[in-house]
Amino acid sequence: MSEQSHMRSTRFRTEREADWRQLETLIEKTETKGVPSLSLEEAQQLAILYRKTATGLSVARDISMDRNLLVYLENLVARAFLAVYAPQESLSGVISRFFTASGPQAMRRSAGAIGLAFLAMTMGFFIAFALFGSDPAWFYTFIPADLAGERGPGASTEALRATLFQSEAQLAGQLGMFAAFLFSHNTRVALFAFALGVFACIPSFLLTLYNGLIIGAFAGLFAERDLGYELFGWLSIHGVTELSAIIIAAGGGFRMGFATLFPGEYSRKDALRIASRDAAKLAIIAAIMLLAAGLLEGFARQLIQNTEMRLLVGWSIGGLWLSWFLLAGRKAQ
Repeated sequence: MSEQSHMRSTRFRTEREADWRQLETLIEKTETKGVPSLSLEEAQQLAILYRKTATGLSVARDISMDRNLLVYLENLVARAFLAVYAPQESLSGVISRFFTASGPQAMRRSAGAIGLAFLAMTMGFFIAFALFGSDPAWFYTFIPADLAGERGPGASTEALRATLFQSEAQLAGQLGMFAAFLFSHNTRVALFAFALGVFACIPSFLLTLYNGLIIGAFAGLFAERDLGYELFGWLSIHGVTELSAIIIAAGGGFRMGFATLFPGEYSRKDALRIASRDAAKLAIIAAIMLLAAGLLEGFARQLIQNTEMRLLVGWSIGGLWLSWFLLAGRKAQ
């Protein structure tokens, strides 16, 4: 650097260094204590100094200041930008707001889409239940043999009952396996139901309908053997949460599908972007519920062998979910 350039750089720094130091102090306070810790005067000063420093950086680049000064100013402006414009909420605040307001609010705004997913699963259930009642051969139309296992039309009533109520010896080797396998399976179902909704809703509707067909075929089989009540309890302890999660995930997919089909006054891109905000919240809720269902399915269902207790646990937890969805965040709306 020439002597003239050095003098110019020194003068430039001397004239502005006090502002940079003050800006650094305000940034450090913001980074450690958050924007709410600033007084009104400090907040105004932060914004003013940020703009002055950004302008100074532009000037410094034009007059070819020394590299160290440019790096310092670039870092200072970047930190100031985050302090001024980045979301000023801690991770714990974001999580708290999701559970207390934004998550349940997204659920209520998506009631129509979730209702459509519920309709698809319910339709599948009653279609398969009715078809099995007319001809048990329909069972394998809806359920592959490897999925059915020993629970098929050819199984004895006692064999079917044994799949609902397991002995302690069976529990020891199956708890962890069931938890891992069923959680993985249901997560994939929910993921596909969510992701495929953007394609005009049809793939998600069919996938949700097919899950209802599977449940309906099993229900038809067990009801034929007078084990419908026991199956209902077996399913309730985890299924209230698990099937609700799949329906909610599909509802998130439907929200995006509706935005694609009916963008209204927005472009499809903007409509999809807006709908994806609530859809993403529904996906998070579904993931939380699937985690809970995985624990219930892998452990509670196996440990609780009484049908009435299974019903009590399953529907009580379902009531808690419903209360969260309906009541949380109403004051903030």
